[in-house]
Amino acid sequence: MKPMAAVPARRPPQDVEATKPDLFLGRMSLLHHLEELRKCLFRSALAVGVGMCVAFFFIEQIFNFVFAPTRRMLPPGTSLIYTQPGEAFGLYINIALVTGAIVASPVIFLNVWRFVAPALYSRERRFVIPFVALTTIGAVGGAAFSHYVLFPYMIGFFGTFSSPDLQFMPQVSDVFGLYLKMLGGTVLMFQMPTFAFFMARMRMLTAGWLWRNVKYAVLVIFIVAAVITPSPDPWTQTLFAAPMIVLYAISILVAWLAAPRRQATDREGR
Repeated sequence: MKPMAAVPARRPPQDVEATKPDLFLGRMSLLHHLEELRKCLFRSALAVGVGMCVAFFFIEQIFNFVFAPTRRMLPPGTSLIYTQPGEAFGLYINIALVTGAIVASPVIFLNVWRFVAPALYSRERRFVIPFVALTTIGAVGGAAFSHYVLFPYMIGFFGTFSSPDLQFMPQVSDVFGLYLKMLGGTVLMFQMPTFAFFMARMRMLTAGWLWRNVKYAVLVIFIVAAVITPSPDPWTQTLFAAPMIVLYAISILVAWLAAPRRQATDREGR
């Protein structure tokens, strides 16, 4: 009687996604990634340059738009000044540069996505449109909130110290420098829902976890607001903390909506 031949064990189907090359450890060389980074930086810089050139055609209107809320909050009789010969010209250059970066922000975010896309699974690469849309909306929303609410209120607070013996004469470059700091902070702050969306899609964050830690989040938000506000009174701190709390609540909703559903997970595993 012949012995039965051993039946080779069936190997499970290989997951194509699990074997795809990693961004920095796979088949692609480091020089290739540096070349991709160079292309992304070049395209982003070109988009900013085009936006900057367009901004120069409307520089007076943009200048008036940027400083209009500030001038409204200054004490009566107060005006912006500059003390260096090239200060006003440099200010115009900076305003055009910032405007160009804002106009080119969709192109910049798209190139950021293109650079990190090789490290993502194919199902994650489909989120290019939500990524560009959410980051752009967050950037515009943060810039608008800083421009119309936070920064004018801060300038108005600083102007309250003006008196007959102590006149408030803000230098235009210092005002614009503070404006940029506030603008950058609020733009980053308004990216919170975008961060929650992608962390939830990658199963690294859940709406339940955010909800369970909401009291700690509110405490941290008020601590941050107390540090960055120019006034120690609770109303000013609340003005700074309120948008962060609202964004945290929106992030909980976004994380819940973006979480992969069980049916979709089971279907992918079949």
